[in-house]
Amino acid sequence: MSETVENHMELRFEAKSVNESLARMAVAAFLTDMNPTLSEVDDVKTAVSEAVTNAIVHGYSSEKEQVVIRCSRRDQLCVVQVEDEGVGISDVKQARLPFFTTKPEQNRSGMGFSFMETFMDQVEVESTPGRGTKVTMTKYIAGGNGR
Repeated sequence: MSETVENHMELRFEAKSVNESLARMAVAAFLTDMNPTLSEVDDVKTAVSEAVTNAIVHGYSSEKEQVVIRCSRRDQLCVVQVEDEGVGISDVKQARLPFFTTKPEQNRSGMGFSFMETFMDQVEVESTPGRGTKVTMTKYIAGGNGR
């Protein structure tokens, strides 16, 4: 009988757009012992980019605020949470619609949640106006084993 493999990570950083690449690389490094394919790594990195960008652009008006990423692994299942304590989302259902954005003046495409849903197996969004947002994304990493 095989033993369950678990691992956990937490990363906090300032809500600066330059830190989006840090988040992508940290999560990619976290995945390495799961033996992911390049496609799986790219999928997770893209979803993380979208979630972190949403937290920075829509969650906060100050770069001094913090974004938190938590990653956990149980066997080949990876869970990534991106959380902010920003303005929150008043209508999560509307925010998840393709092309919806609260920042059209910044030429935002409104495709962040759509991309997350495309590249991850499951996406959950919890948000309270005035208290922040937590996006939980789950992906099965088949790696070289196929799916």
